[in-house]
Amino acid sequence: MEFKLLGKSNFKPPTDPKDAVIETFNNEFRERKYLIQFDCADFTSLCPVTGQPDFAKISIQYIPADLCIETKSLKYYLHSFRNFQGFNEKIINTMLDNLSEACSPQWMQIKGEFAARGGIKLTTVAEYPDLGAR
Repeated sequence: MEFKLLGKSNFKPPTDPKDAVIETFNNEFRERKYLIQFDCADFTSLCPVTGQPDFAKISIQYIPADLCIETKSLKYYLHSFRNFQGFNEKIINTMLDNLSEACSPQWMQIKGEFAARGGIKLTTVAEYPDLGAR
């Protein structure tokens, strides 16, 4: 298996999520149901109205099927949102679409806890398969 990002120091992070590469590797424990969790405490994106930065803690949990997400490519993927303008709900649902498409998990949940603005804190949670599918 050859990774495009892992072990390459000259790679520049993408500036848009649609240009990001989400690399995966084979799940060696396919017969076991287990949970993988990623936490990113310093996520940023841009408000689509003001252009001001939005700060969030992103938690990604999933139960892999055949593929697992490679961590360095995930880091670059999350970095690609720094200049991405979108409401918080769009950010989280875009992530769910892209990451679940990349690894086709048994289950995935992405939670974005966005910093308070005007005294209101917003948290968005999206799941694959959809929340109501259970």
